[in-house]
Amino acid sequence: MATAGQWVAGARPRTLPAAVVPVAVGTGVAVSYGDGVWWRALLALVVALLLQVGVNYANDYSDGVRGTDEGRVGPLRLVGSRVATPRAVLTAALVCFLGAAVAGLVLVVVTRVWWLLVVGALAIAAAWFYTGGERPYGYRALGEISVFVFFGLVAVTGTSYVQMERLPWLPAAAAVPVGLLACALLVVNNLRDLTTDEPAGKRTLAVVLGDPRTRTLYAACMLLPFAVALALTPARPFAALTLLALPLAVPPARAVLTGTTGVALVTTLKQTGRIQLVYGLLLAVGLAL
Repeated sequence: MATAGQWVAGARPRTLPAAVVPVAVGTGVAVSYGDGVWWRALLALVVALLLQVGVNYANDYSDGVRGTDEGRVGPLRLVGSRVATPRAVLTAALVCFLGAAVAGLVLVVVTRVWWLLVVGALAIAAAWFYTGGERPYGYRALGEISVFVFFGLVAVTGTSYVQMERLPWLPAAAAVPVGLLACALLVVNNLRDLTTDEPAGKRTLAVVLGDPRTRTLYAACMLLPFAVALALTPARPFAALTLLALPLAVPPARAVLTGTTGVALVTTLKQTGRIQLVYGLLLAVGLAL
């Protein structure tokens, strides 16, 4: 039976900035228009965190029962390492999805925007079918697209919308760098697992592109957000605060571009999560100001 610490490790806490950042940025946008509603922002954060943990457990379950996680490096896999049963991990994933659905339903009820139910259902479906089901799209090089859409566009604009109840141009623009940094996290994760994913039949985007192009993609996902922030400065001058995070992006980008592989990329994954969090908070503050 897995310990509490192993369950926490299995939730992959280093990926949680992907949930926190879009909510922070979406709230920063709402505040900039004078429409911030903090309890709605907190509920949106609960939805995002539960979806992120849920998808991590769901991936652990689906990859574990397929045998994809055999011999992998990186974070603990609960099923692959046999410290928890597949049934227990699946139950944990479903509980997280249920919690996200309940919190999201509260937001739908208070805003009376019923089509948000469809968005929520699509988000849960995307979380499950990333590695779940008979034809998981994460095995077909579509993971980065889904991450950009749901942890970028949907999460940022959704967080803004439930507070503002309208959708100007800024949330969509601010969602672009957020989505790119979320993609960077997945790209470096798949780069690390490149040598084990391909033999296991998991055709991630890294497998399709190959090692050199994947490294270039990672660098682009890490650096383009700073260009987008600069493009926002005519409308929101304090978006330039994100440049303070640029020095943090240099070490992981250098490590990837100079050929770091395998377990050494675990450090790069940590650094990517850190830049994602720092950049996102700086952008949120800059937009709010």
